[in-house]
Amino acid sequence: MALITTGNGLIRDLEKFGSLGVFVPLEGGFEGRYRRRLRAAGYTTVQFTARGLGDVAAYLTGVHGVRPPHLGKKSTGSGAAVGEVYYLPPIVSYQLAQLPPKSKGLVLWIIEGHILSDQEVEFLTNLPSLEPKVKVVVERGGDRTFRWQPLTATLSATYQAV
Repeated sequence: MALITTGNGLIRDLEKFGSLGVFVPLEGGFEGRYRRRLRAAGYTTVQFTARGLGDVAAYLTGVHGVRPPHLGKKSTGSGAAVGEVYYLPPIVSYQLAQLPPKSKGLVLWIIEGHILSDQEVEFLTNLPSLEPKVKVVVERGGDRTFRWQPLTATLSATYQAV
């Protein structure tokens, strides 16, 4: 990889496919450069980890409930002993509503995406067709160089055959 990259290939493929699976060097740093290139091209990026997401479809597109960690303390009253449920707005529609007027769209950059199941990856692949202003980049693993491919190509061969 060149020392100074323009990121045009990644942006072009992201606009073409809608979702990409990326393989990044384990020492890190490259994803920040590409996120900066995406922001310079007019996209707003949101980065989060795949760990602890739960139901990806509900987390991204629906109102979902979360419980804060109880830290060993039980709540008082007739509610659940593990704490109250707090409801959060869907990430995608909330972020789309906050986009600047001249923004090209929203890029969801998901780190540690190697732990996602094939069904979750398939939903992320279809998300840009449901919301045209949303693009998805999932870090699917490590490699010696920063490389990417369509997210559908990162599904396991047994899942694609079904």
